[in-house]
Amino acid sequence: MDEEKNSNKRQFLGIWFECCHVYGRIYKNKDGTAYVGRCPKCLRAVRVRVGTEGTNQRFFRGS
Repeated sequence: MDEEKNSNKRQFLGIWFECCHVYGRIYKNKDGTAYVGRCPKCLRAVRVRVGTEGTNQRFFRGS
């Protein structure tokens, strides 16, 4: 049952947007190829590719 709950949650990365000094989340796109989103204040776009040589980190700083 717990596995079903976790599989229904949207995968995200936590981003510290240095442009506006705010935290936000970006979510995996429908294709599963990248995490995409925007700064919650200035709407600057950010895209992080998903790859085989990736990382297990979930939180990042964006410039």
